[in-house]
Amino acid sequence: MIEQSAVLGVVSVALGMVLSPGPNMMYLVSRSTSQGRRAGIISLGGVAAGFLVYLVAANLGLAVLFSAIPELLTAIRIAGALYLLWLAWKTLKPGGASVFATREVPPDSPLRLFMMGLMTNLLNPKIALLYVAIIPQFIDLDRGNILLQGITLGCVQIAVALLVNLSIVLAAGGIAGFLSAHPSWLRIQRLTMGSLLAVLAVTLAFT
Repeated sequence: MIEQSAVLGVVSVALGMVLSPGPNMMYLVSRSTSQGRRAGIISLGGVAAGFLVYLVAANLGLAVLFSAIPELLTAIRIAGALYLLWLAWKTLKPGGASVFATREVPPDSPLRLFMMGLMTNLLNPKIALLYVAIIPQFIDLDRGNILLQGITLGCVQIAVALLVNLSIVLAAGGIAGFLSAHPSWLRIQRLTMGSLLAVLAVTLAFT
């Protein structure tokens, strides 16, 4: 049985990471604003497939590794906290471009949209480190069945990421237009998300 605090922790981390600009968000927004919502949803399907690949691959390997070397969780916790701090700095530093800035991209077929979404996620270091260095630290060795814990927590992250990304895809056009007319709101979004990531990093490091 997974503790409620572990689920809430994964939800908090997933929200902080999915709302911070990264390759997945940039790709989904660019497709949604240039080719329409349908293209954005197809691209999101590819991103979802990428999450599933990481979920299966990471948990099959980590279940064996953590059983053999429990101390590895401490090192992973520290690495995950440092990574979240780095993401916070990238979000808060001056001069960053808006992920919702309108970009001209050529239209692509549904298959290409799906495959590009898949590859964008698979080649995203943010997601790789999420599954290798952050989610595993919420696993409790004393609660048994490490594989089931890892898969369950990973599914929680995927659910959060897909719901948020789907909302972004559906609203991308309106958000891009609003932020282009009100750039001050972009600074508020960056400050909020960056601060959240920093708080999560400190909390994970000392918990």
